[in-house]
Amino acid sequence: MFTLLIVIIALALIFDYINGFHDAANSIATIVSTKVLTPFQAVLWAAVFNFGAYFISKYLIGEFKIGNTIAKSVNENFITLEVIFAGLIAAIIWNLFTWKLGIPSSSSHTLLGGFIGAAIAHAGAFSEGGIDVINYAKVIPTLLFILGAPLLGMFIAFFITILIVHMFKRSNPYKADTWFKRMQLASSAAFSLGHGGNDAQKIMGIIGAAVIYYEVQAGNPSYLAIESKDRFSHFVQDYWWVPFTSFLAIGLGTLSGGWKIVKTMGTRITKVTPLEGVSAETAGAITLYLTEHLGIPVSTTHTITGSIIGVGATKRLSAVRWGVTVSLLWAWLLTIPVSAIMAAIVYYIIRAVT
Repeated sequence: MFTLLIVIIALALIFDYINGFHDAANSIATIVSTKVLTPFQAVLWAAVFNFGAYFISKYLIGEFKIGNTIAKSVNENFITLEVIFAGLIAAIIWNLFTWKLGIPSSSSHTLLGGFIGAAIAHAGAFSEGGIDVINYAKVIPTLLFILGAPLLGMFIAFFITILIVHMFKRSNPYKADTWFKRMQLASSAAFSLGHGGNDAQKIMGIIGAAVIYYEVQAGNPSYLAIESKDRFSHFVQDYWWVPFTSFLAIGLGTLSGGWKIVKTMGTRITKVTPLEGVSAETAGAITLYLTEHLGIPVSTTHTITGSIIGVGATKRLSAVRWGVTVSLLWAWLLTIPVSAIMAAIVYYIIRAVT
């Protein structure tokens, strides 16, 4: 069992790294498309702030709410190391597949779908009582924010853009453009902090679920003596290196880049100016900070896409390439069920060969 735990931790960190380069476009697409930074400068900039989010979550916020939500998205009676292993394998496959096609799908929802799908398979898919596998109090808010996060990002970006245009309507266009390019450094850093704080915690949650299961099964008295709702906080204290490593892995992944998705996010949805880049990134950062405060895991991909649509809509609705947007929406809606099905298949294979 200990060997499988080590494999799961390694796989989780690999997924975290993949998440970084898969979602690198979220943080840098607008800043690259407006030529504020070169691609290498942009990924380096984003990676530093992805990792820097660790210190904000640990020392400023003082807790990891999103990690706790992910760890408890499946009822503990249906969590095993095999379930977590199958979910991770499915999530990695789907993430690599969508990255290869240049589709900015959600790493968050891939992970959640894989975890839930494997747990349902473990419970005996669709058998009596299987409905209790999912902890709906944790999962329903996440499902609602599949559309809620991009809509919130879109509306915030729309109003920020309108406000900025109104405030600077008498400014010299060249000077204003130069100023907004500088501002994009700050807005992209803010979004990268939100990206790191949101996404790195999801891997913490998966590792936490695996470690807690292992410690309980091993009869560790320090875990058995406390209520299940408090075990994640105990895990964070005992395994202090897991949060640190999770944030480091996503930062290194971002440093590796994901250029196909950068092209989709930065140019194919709508053409983005420095002013609009500031608006989109600021709106995305606000949305991520709000949902992190609420402990709701959201997709940074969905959030920044909605924000980019919002700034495009301020010009005219036709400025948004709705054909590309509809394709992205389908990918978003399919991610959780496809990942769940893949994880269930992987779980059945594991059970058949062991």
